Amino acid sequence: MTTVTIKPGTPWEPTAKERGQKALNLLIAVAISFVLIFSTGLNGKLGWVAAFFFSYVSVSFIAEYRRAGKPAAQDSLLTSISRFAIFLAIIPIVSILATVISKGWRGLHWGLFTQDMSEATVNSPIQQGGMQAAIVGTLIMVGLALLFTLPIAILTALYLTEIKGKFARPIRFLVQAMSGVPSIVAGLFILSSIVYPITEERSGLMGALALSILMIPTVARTAEEVLLLIPNDLREAGLALGATQWRTVAMVVVPAVKSGLVTAIILGVARVIGETAPILLVSGGGDATNFNPVSGPMGSIPFYVWNAFLLGGSEESTQRTWAGLLVLLLWVLILFTIARYISSRSQKR
Repeated sequence: MTTVTIKPGTPWEPTAKERGQKALNLLIAVAISFVLIFSTGLNGKLGWVAAFFFSYVSVSFIAEYRRAGKPAAQDSLLTSISRFAIFLAIIPIVSILATVISKGWRGLHWGLFTQDMSEATVNSPIQQGGMQAAIVGTLIMVGLALLFTLPIAILTALYLTEIKGKFARPIRFLVQAMSGVPSIVAGLFILSSIVYPITEERSGLMGALALSILMIPTVARTAEEVLLLIPNDLREAGLALGATQWRTVAMVVVPAVKSGLVTAIILGVARVIGETAPILLVSGGGDATNFNPVSGPMGSIPFYVWNAFLLGGSEESTQRTWAGLLVLLLWVLILFTIARYISSRSQKR
């Protein structure tokens, strides 16, 4: 007796015939695009994109209308428009990455990370001077901003999700409103409320305070969303065992979302690590490496890039600008990659 094994199928997966039809539609659209380009006078990348979009959408609509009627043709039209929108969204990202990497790697050298600009200018030979002051300053200011932000943001998220007091709605509104505050406003606030009337000196500490204002809403909102994912059964189980509310939060809720809180912290750091306007206003910038955040100006990577671009004009200054952008971009990409990895691991659990 012969045993027949039936493999489970996926009815939504396109058949070979349908894939062939889509490939044919693509070739026809490319051919029509060439005709449109040479017959209408369209030129440039934008002209090619517009011609191909019009051709592909039209060909797909007609093919689906002939095959399955008007409803299928409408679905094909919406699908084509959605795919084209995704394509348009990816183009700037890929273009930025390609441009920064292709131009930035030329300015990379070992001295870039071991030297500062105290004995060089942006127009000096590329092997003289580097980003040491900028890297050290960025790490110090972001680290201090993180220390200021964590207790405020985490406690705010816990208040909004666990206590839910009468001020929860206005606090949530303020946190959401702070997410849209321009970064230069944070810098001007620190400048006018602390630097001018009190310290009378720009420093890394002032830059950290400005960055913390921008970091708090990102961390607080992300932490709130993570805490809302915890089922109430866990909270009720802790209370049923006789634990107080805060002990339940500390021993049950927070450990359950620790990976999500780490993700919130990383996203907050990625949010502020490239901020330029508040740093220019309150940190003072600086070419020499400064390890003291409360005294003297402190450099940062955004200031290094801005300074090289503004005061330059030579090939060396251009290379420094692109190298600084590449280092900053790599930092942000690494942080987002780590956050994504931690988030995916927590979801698998």
